[in-house]
Amino acid sequence: MSAQRLKGKVALVTGASRGGGKGIALVLGEQGATVYVSGRSIRGEPTTLGRPGTIDDTAEELTARGGTGIAVRCDHTDDSQVEELFQQIRTDQGRLDLLVNNAWSGYELAPSYELVFWEIEWRHWDLMFDGGLRAAAFASTLAAPMMIEAGSGLIVNITWVLDRPHGHAFYEVVKNATNKLTEQMADDLRPHGIACVALSPGFMRLERMDLTPELAAKAESPEFPGRAIAALASDPNVLAKSGRVFTTPALAREYGFTDVDGKQQSAFWDEHWAGTWNA
Repeated sequence: MSAQRLKGKVALVTGASRGGGKGIALVLGEQGATVYVSGRSIRGEPTTLGRPGTIDDTAEELTARGGTGIAVRCDHTDDSQVEELFQQIRTDQGRLDLLVNNAWSGYELAPSYELVFWEIEWRHWDLMFDGGLRAAAFASTLAAPMMIEAGSGLIVNITWVLDRPHGHAFYEVVKNATNKLTEQMADDLRPHGIACVALSPGFMRLERMDLTPELAAKAESPEFPGRAIAALASDPNVLAKSGRVFTTPALAREYGFTDVDGKQQSAFWDEHWAGTWNA
């Protein structure tokens, strides 16, 4: 990847204390962007579910890579906190070039793919819709006016490609809804020169994923989706992609980037879900 392609750009990555959000933020920082990283976990206080990582850690690491990291504590299920976050960006920067809707609260409860829909704890629905789909939609309503003023911008909704039954009814609904939301947002934003796409990472090498050694060897790093987003944000013709859903391997092949291990593939389906898909 060429260095500092995003110098002068302002980005927000939601849910960036750890995992994919952190990986995305680190790559954007490496490319020279000013990156606001939001989340609930801050240094010196209990973190979400006791997991390691805070937005402060992410901001420091991406700054060390060449960008400017700004940590802002924000619970994306609280509209007032989200409004304050976007007002801070407007006050500080006067613009927002890239929004990555990565925040997700579905993992407060471990998903069970053996349960039929009427056996799933109902709170799982609320967590995924409020902290996932609704959070993405609300953040986008605040980002859109700033991007419209500038006449450019990119919104990326983190999703999951579901081309077959996944085994968890609520998760299927929220991710397909995310993809449809992306399509409609793209239609509304296209006349203003703003793109909106959905990006599906594959299985990532994260602690909470608890992957088998075989699947872990095929999985992608948390920075692979970051490299995909950096490529999209650097593409002067990204508007032509607006409204579509992409996988990280597909974009890797198109733009010519690789994961940190030099690969352009990652596992999307383990054997339990009928094989490995590398679309």
